[in-house]
Amino acid sequence: MLRIAICDDEIDARDALRIQLEKLLIEDSEEIVYEFSSGTNAASWFFKHPGEIDLLFLDVEMKGLNGMETAEKIRTFDNQLLIVFVTGYSDYVFDGYRVGALDYLMKPATEESLRQLLGRVRAKAAREEARTYTIKTIDGTWRFHLSDILYFYSDKRKVNLVTSRGQYTFYARLDETEAQLSPHFVRIHQRYLINPAHVDYLNSESVTIHGQKLPCSRKYRESASRKVARAMMGGDFTWQSY
Repeated sequence: MLRIAICDDEIDARDALRIQLEKLLIEDSEEIVYEFSSGTNAASWFFKHPGEIDLLFLDVEMKGLNGMETAEKIRTFDNQLLIVFVTGYSDYVFDGYRVGALDYLMKPATEESLRQLLGRVRAKAAREEARTYTIKTIDGTWRFHLSDILYFYSDKRKVNLVTSRGQYTFYARLDETEAQLSPHFVRIHQRYLINPAHVDYLNSESVTIHGQKLPCSRKYRESASRKVARAMMGGDFTWQSY
């Protein structure tokens, strides 16, 4: 599933880009989800909805918060979003490197330029799929890079996914989540599944992740301690080797 957003303060420009994209998107697996008329609104929305959009087409020359400033703001809390600048001027091309832009498109974007771009995006998304975890909540669909997840904990029929920015609740069993993410996440308790790469401290009864002490039960203690210690020493669980 490729979820796309467009940000441009000119409605005609948004319409033109949307029409071109709709000719090329794969039905039932790719869609334009949101359109924004200002950089301020876009940055605010992305802060509140991590992982909900995969690709952002961002106009450079906007009033108020321009495209480059919007991208810089988004990058303070999201390094995974694919950003493609859309501009009428070639002067900005090299500026995009500092915010990790995937590419630039010159206005008006042609069908062929969009076709080539979407091909690159699809290939990149396929490579990244194994590094992400997607959940559905009452607020929508959320996609997280595995390296950003601190731990999961269960609460009756729900599971809570915890990141440094907050937690997100979805209906599932922790056993199912463990099966999906094993061996890269480690079970330390009937209620807790952790990312060993984020462990700060380990002892015989608990692990500490970002200042949060989590219990390690006797049932899981031996295997969990071995796996977490290996990760803390830069072993098999580092994300660089994932």
